[in-house]
Amino acid sequence: QLQLVESGGGLVQPGGSLRLSCAASGFDLDYYDIGWFRQAPGKEHEGVSCISSSGGSILYVDSVKGRFTIARDSANNTVYLQMSFLRPEDTAIYYCSARPCTMTTLLKADFGAWGLGTQVTVSS
Repeated sequence: QLQLVESGGGLVQPGGSLRLSCAASGFDLDYYDIGWFRQAPGKEHEGVSCISSSGGSILYVDSVKGRFTIARDSANNTVYLQMSFLRPEDTAIYYCSARPCTMTTLLKADFGAWGLGTQVTVSS
């Protein structure tokens, strides 16, 4: 199956920024829609953002609109999630997954298989 590895998580203060990376291992990400999902402590999984294989469709859930930006870097075979104006409620483990980029996918947190993810902690 498609192998994706998340990285870039860490500890950041409220209002700060962080960039997450979703890198493919030997596969071309240009052929896949990629979504970002997260799970906060004690909470259910939720969708965050997604980008279509062509890059022509980009979606965000309301809670991150205006703060997060998803982008595809074909040259580096990587999808990024640039997170700015971070809030404590953004604290979660973030996962990326090859899933159809639709609002339904995000709202239903249809992220597919579990992965290791990358921990994001927003704390003062």
